[in-house]
Amino acid sequence: MNKKPNIVLIMSDDLGYEVLNVNGGTSYETPRLNELAKTGIRFENAHAQPLCTPTRIQLMTGKYNFRNYIGFGLMDPKEKTFGHIMSDNGYKTLISGKWQLYSYNPLDELPELRDKGQKIEDAGFDEYCVWHAHQTEEKGSRYKNPIIYENGNYLSKEITEENYGEDIFCDYILDFMERNSEDPFFVYFPMTLTHRPLEPTPDSEEFPSFDPPSNRTLGGRTWDELEGWDDDSKYYKDMVEYHDKTIGKLMDKLDDLKIRENTLIIYLGDNGSPIEVSSFMGNVEIPGGKGKTIDTGTHVPLICNWKSKIPPSVVSSDLVDSTDFLPTMFEAANINFPENYIIDGKSFYPQLIGKEGNPRDWVFFHFDSGGRFRRPIQRFLRNHSWKLYEDGRMFNMKNDLYEKNPILPENDSEESKSHRNILNPIFGELQK
Repeated sequence: MNKKPNIVLIMSDDLGYEVLNVNGGTSYETPRLNELAKTGIRFENAHAQPLCTPTRIQLMTGKYNFRNYIGFGLMDPKEKTFGHIMSDNGYKTLISGKWQLYSYNPLDELPELRDKGQKIEDAGFDEYCVWHAHQTEEKGSRYKNPIIYENGNYLSKEITEENYGEDIFCDYILDFMERNSEDPFFVYFPMTLTHRPLEPTPDSEEFPSFDPPSNRTLGGRTWDELEGWDDDSKYYKDMVEYHDKTIGKLMDKLDDLKIRENTLIIYLGDNGSPIEVSSFMGNVEIPGGKGKTIDTGTHVPLICNWKSKIPPSVVSSDLVDSTDFLPTMFEAANINFPENYIIDGKSFYPQLIGKEGNPRDWVFFHFDSGGRFRRPIQRFLRNHSWKLYEDGRMFNMKNDLYEKNPILPENDSEESKSHRNILNPIFGELQK
């Protein structure tokens, strides 16, 4: 058995807490993630940034966004990622899935941000197989006939035209794990599912058949003509369930390779569900909150599984932030931070192995939606029961989850004032 554990970090795209059955969701079937939770630990209070790029930068660096976020879809090119650090510490490393951290903004919109950010080639991974590696104009579809950049070359159309994007990313991971099963490896799978466009998956009835290859048609249309496929929220269910099936393939491969017990699996969401989608938890309808600073924009699923270490069927109410994953993985792998490395995250590894640990009292959000959205930066703090924005608005999260009734300082109760006095000084302390 490896001295260091393998680590597989999976992040779904645009899938909020309410989606999973194990969290109480009733709109979709997610059996593989349900099983992952039943044999591991799930967290009820994990939070991310309201959009994917801010979350992914925090995830990869363990830092709050004001330190290294230089614009929407742009990561500071000088930043060290967990790819660099894991590679430097003896891990074979792979990213397979969505990149989108370099030159995001179209030339005609924000030319000053052209050719900015961190290139996938410089992100510290031994191998990569990614969508949206370079300029925004060159990104193409992430699902059908996808444009994929793999280890320095774009995959040929002969490879991509009959394949679904998420299958290509998953198959690369399966091959990577098999090739490196004797070594400690780190796999980062930032999934493209379930992000828009909301379209059929290979398990949908509407998906075209490629057998034989010459029969690439759907209702008299060719595959290329399906670029105009309707973006319809009715397909979100298919996408959620195909995403669950894809994750199941990774679990099955770890079992087949007989390395599951030496592998820490971490699954989370990057932000809330699409605003075009409503899901149900029993009879309660939950509108998607992506891009919003209310809880449906930040509350995400989190499941961790390590069969030899994590007790089964554990549920934690501890607060977790997207900066916390890097230090948690490093503690699991016994990796030290590089010299002078700034870290804002707090490891929750002790909680994974049944200890009390040192849980967070609050989570902090520096939400910069970036130039193309032209929204002001919003900074806010949340503890278990209250939420405070830097402009003074405060909300009781026990009875005002959708933030309809702001409490200003002059209207404080004794309870809100007490929490305000605790939270408010943190804004200034974080900038020191």
